[in-house]
Amino acid sequence: MAESKTARTRKKALTYKHLGVYISLLTDFGFKRVFGIKEVMLHFLNTVLDIEGGIKDLRYSNPEKLGFSKFDRKTVYDLYCITGNDEHIIVEIQYISQMYFKDRTLLYAARLINEQSIKGKDWDFRLPQVYSVNILDFCFEDALLPLGSEIKRADDNKYVSKVRLIDCDTGELFYDKLTFSYIELPRFTKELQELKTFFEQWIFIIKHLHELNDLPEELRNGEVFEQLFEIAKIARMTKKDVNDYLKDLNNMNIVRNEIRGLRNIISERDNALAQKDNALAQRDSALAQKDNIIAEYERRYGVLK
Repeated sequence: MAESKTARTRKKALTYKHLGVYISLLTDFGFKRVFGIKEVMLHFLNTVLDIEGGIKDLRYSNPEKLGFSKFDRKTVYDLYCITGNDEHIIVEIQYISQMYFKDRTLLYAARLINEQSIKGKDWDFRLPQVYSVNILDFCFEDALLPLGSEIKRADDNKYVSKVRLIDCDTGELFYDKLTFSYIELPRFTKELQELKTFFEQWIFIIKHLHELNDLPEELRNGEVFEQLFEIAKIARMTKKDVNDYLKDLNNMNIVRNEIRGLRNIISERDNALAQKDNALAQRDSALAQKDNIIAEYERRYGVLK
């Protein structure tokens, strides 16, 4: 008797049990698999960007942008969408800290903006809205900064930054067609029972999906999340999908371990330098004490010969 579909699915799920129930959205494979579904992306973008009137429709466009000349590098976005109102949206997931990540997002947006220029004398330089949405599995100050660099945050609990061009003197918005959104996942620490908005639910899912075993009751408030959790089930994936996911997962872990090792080396180096500085400080203190003793004897008895 042939195996039932349920039995085959159960066997497949057991085969990949060590991976958990759901894929990680922090991997390139997981991110594109879930956010490559238009209904899911629409819900996410409407929650994050809060565009007036909402996004009614969108289409995915080619994420590769060629350079201006043969000497320029090609730009590849994770996902690139254009809404029905001609709003252009770049969506990026970045799980490894990068020193010049802000520069990179500006370059990506600039490449996209430049592509909007139209040949011909009748073009009036009018540009479309451009949004850059960046999900980071690190904090900006955790990037491998040059020695001596220091970043201080006014609010350590602020996990979302919305950036636009403003007048530095007045603080008023100067240009409203370029918006950068940065979501720093490590700064988001809310638990399931603390989630109050769709936005918080989205951030929780992106950060914790691969740790869950089922769709929590707290998130059963719409078809989109149910659809997302079904798409993200490892048991629903083909063998090729699982292999592609494993490759991404392994690469992510390798790079993270390399960076962790480098941070340990830097920490050990800094500790060694600190110990050396302490030893020098103790030596200087001892010499200063001896100088004080000598000075006191000279005050009392004159110069010693």
